[in-house]
Amino acid sequence: MLFFPDSTGPVMKKTFVVLLLLIVAALGAYSYRAQQQPTDSHELSLFGNIDIRQIRTAFQVSGQLTAIHVQEGDQVTAGTLLAEIDPVRYQANVQKARAELEAQQQVVNALVAGARPQEIKKAEAEVRSLTAQTAELKKTMNRLKKLIRTKVTSRQKLDDATSAYTTARERLEAARQTLDLVLAGPRKEDIAAAKAKLAAAQAAVTIAEKDLQDTKLFAPVASEIQSRLMEPGDMAFPSTPVLTLAQKEPLWVRTYIPEPDLGKISSGMRASVHTDSYPEKTYKGWIGFISPTAEFTPKNVETPSLRTRLVYQARVFVCNPDNELRLGMPATVSIDLTQPRPDHSLSQQTGCSK
Repeated sequence: MLFFPDSTGPVMKKTFVVLLLLIVAALGAYSYRAQQQPTDSHELSLFGNIDIRQIRTAFQVSGQLTAIHVQEGDQVTAGTLLAEIDPVRYQANVQKARAELEAQQQVVNALVAGARPQEIKKAEAEVRSLTAQTAELKKTMNRLKKLIRTKVTSRQKLDDATSAYTTARERLEAARQTLDLVLAGPRKEDIAAAKAKLAAAQAAVTIAEKDLQDTKLFAPVASEIQSRLMEPGDMAFPSTPVLTLAQKEPLWVRTYIPEPDLGKISSGMRASVHTDSYPEKTYKGWIGFISPTAEFTPKNVETPSLRTRLVYQARVFVCNPDNELRLGMPATVSIDLTQPRPDHSLSQQTGCSK
């Protein structure tokens, strides 16, 4: 507590307070400037966390989960069987679709082949039989016409003979039309319609077989099992994840570049990455992405700069040959500013093998 004698008066008290505030402000400005002054003008240090891509795998069909073949922490390769659901219903659908395809295939074959030789011979025999029958009825009718003039026969018999001849002639014409149809074969439109149904049946088989294949869940890429979200006995649906996978590659440090340092670096520049877990190790890395838009520093990022300053998110890809880096692990990125700028016409990713 400050003590001011009465002889100083209010003016001296105010002057002393103003001087004290000016000294505090000067010390703060000096501290801020010292904080902004880099310890090494040839190296830029950034701070962030290890980040990876995660995959939430799910079945494309629904059913009861019967088996999960992996545990958390298991390393899997692309194509590894992860889980299965009950396939009985989908197997039956495949059998049904294949049977319907076979039936429609026979229909198309019959239409394309046209009439069998036996059918043609039968139609021709029918025409010959009706031709002979019609000719005989015509003779009978003509004979009765002559007899009716001499009144040897009745008018009724002539009418009956005429009616029988007319009927036979119509049946003969119908038989000839049937023979023409048999010889011509099916209509092109009927064949086209049958082939369209055959294509639909083939598509149904493809869908049924794909649904059956989808009762097995496979790893899409090389990754590590992060968590099991379901257990055998649960009902699986297309939109419900069963497992969470962490990809082994790519692996990067999600960091933020202060706006004043943005002009010092560019995509493709080499970097070194260090962690608190393995302080003696240096991991090879390179700048793979710099955001085109600015943002405020996230609250969970610790940097030497003030949190209210604008920063640009960046991804520093890092090699992890011994599988030591984990999701969320804090990391420090060091970038040598004296290195030549990379040629942007080439690939920006240096790669772990180089």
